Amino acid sequence: MSAADSQAAYSLEPLVQAVVHGTNSLFQGASIPAITSDARTKSRSANIATKYRDEYMFTRNLPRGAENPGAQATSSSTSTQLILAGASTTQHITRVDEEVQKVLDGLSGKQSKTRAAKKEKQPTRDLVLAAADKANRQAGDAQTAAAAAGQQLVRKRNYEPVKPEWHAPWRMMRVISGHIGWVRSLAVEPGNKWFASGSVDRTIKIWDLASGTLKLTLTGHISPVRGLAVSARHPYLFSCGEDKQVKCWDLETNKVVRHYHGHLSGVYTLALHPVLDLLVTGGRDSVLRVWDIRTKQQVHVLSGHKSTISSVQCQEADPQVISGSMDSTVRLWDLAAGKSMTTLTHHKKSMRALALHPTQFGFASASSDNIKQWRCPKGEFVQNFDEGDGSIVNSLAVNSDGVVFSGADNGSMRFYDWKSGHCFQKTETIVQPGSLDSEAGIFCSTFDQTGFRLITGEADKTIKIWKEDDEATEDSHPIDFRPSLSRRRH
Repeated sequence: MSAADSQAAYSLEPLVQAVVHGTNSLFQGASIPAITSDARTKSRSANIATKYRDEYMFTRNLPRGAENPGAQATSSSTSTQLILAGASTTQHITRVDEEVQKVLDGLSGKQSKTRAAKKEKQPTRDLVLAAADKANRQAGDAQTAAAAAGQQLVRKRNYEPVKPEWHAPWRMMRVISGHIGWVRSLAVEPGNKWFASGSVDRTIKIWDLASGTLKLTLTGHISPVRGLAVSARHPYLFSCGEDKQVKCWDLETNKVVRHYHGHLSGVYTLALHPVLDLLVTGGRDSVLRVWDIRTKQQVHVLSGHKSTISSVQCQEADPQVISGSMDSTVRLWDLAAGKSMTTLTHHKKSMRALALHPTQFGFASASSDNIKQWRCPKGEFVQNFDEGDGSIVNSLAVNSDGVVFSGADNGSMRFYDWKSGHCFQKTETIVQPGSLDSEAGIFCSTFDQTGFRLITGEADKTIKIWKEDDEATEDSHPIDFRPSLSRRRH
C-alpha cells in the first residue's frame, strides 16, 4: 500500500461528510454548509491571534531596570518610552495588533499591507539600552524612579551599618541625699541653675545644680509625686501625683495657684507644650488630658490607650503630643483635631519611657524588649538599639551630642549612640552605704540644659549626678562595634 493510499484510508473527510448527510436527513433537509479549507484557515488565524494577545501582550517588553541591571533609568524618557512605562491604551492595542499580524504573515508567507503602509519606527532593544545608559550617567547614584502601575523592578540595596561616633564614658560626679523615699521625677529649669525632684515622701525639693545644696521644699501632695515640669514662659512649676492631683506652683511665692481636676486615678506623667499655654497629663485612667494653663479648662480628652499611660512628650511641630502606654503601644496625636494620628505597635511589652531628641526630628521609646528609634512626623521606624539584658527600662534621656541614656529597674545603666544605636558603655549604679542591693533601681533621669550633666533619681532615696570622663580618649576607650541585622528588624 502506497503512502497516498494509506493517507486516504485514514482520512476523516468521508466520515465527516457522512455525519453531515445524516444530520441533513434528520432535520428534514435543512442545508448545513460543509467545512471548507478557508474556514479552517480563518479559525486557525483567530486562534493564534487570541493566544498571542493573551500570553505576550504584557510580557513582550521587559521593564527598563530589568534589561540592564547596571543601568538606572528615569521616568522622564521620551524617545525610548516602552509600553509598560506609560504608552496610551490606544497605541498599546495598535502595536499588539501589528505584532499579531506579523506572526500571521510569517505563517502564511506574505507581507502585511497595513504594516507596509505604516512606517512607524519602533524602538529597538539597542536604542532602549543606549538611552538607559545615558540616563544612568546623568542620574548618578539617584534611585530608580517608580514606573506606572508598580511595574518597575528595583534592585534592593545591601545593608550598610552606620559607624558609631566616639563618646567619652560617663562616671559619677556627685550623690545628693535629702529625700526619705524613692525619687520618682526630675525637672531642670530652663536657666540651668537649679532642678526639682519629686519623691514618694510626697515632697518636691529644689536643688542648686552647681553645688547640689537644698534650696527649698514644697509640700502639698498627699501621695507620691510622679511628674514635674518647669515652664520656660512663666515662673511656674507643674507637678502631678498618685493622688489624682495636678498642681501649678508659683515660684515667686512658692505656693499653689491652680489645680486641674479631672483625672479619675493616679497621674503618672505630664508635659508642657513649648509654644502654647497647654499642659498634657496622663495616668492610670488611660487617657491624656489637655489643659489650658490660664483658665484651668480641659481642652481635649485624648482617648485610645488601653492601659496606664506612663510617658508623654510635647513638641512644636506635628505630632505635637506623643504618648507611651503600658499596653505596649506608642501613639502620635493631632492636637488640633484631638484624635490619634498614628499608633505604633512594634513593642511587645509595656512601654515606660519616651525621649525626644533636642535637635533632630525624632524620638526614642523604651521597653523591656528593646529601645526603638523613630522618625517624625509619621512615626517611621528607624532602628533598634543594641539589645539589653531584658530588664525593665524606667527612664530614657537624650542630649544634643547624640548620647542616649537608659536606666533600668535593676540599676543597670546603658549609654547609646543615637546615630548608630551602638551601646558604648554598660555599667550599674552604686547604692549609698546602708542600702540594700535590691534598692539599686533607677526611676527617672534627665540631662541638664547643656547636656554635659546627667541627673538620675534612684530607689536608694538619692539623686546622682554623672558627667563625662575628661581624661578618656579614643585610644584608651576604643569603639567595640559589631553590627547586627537585628537593628533593622521591627
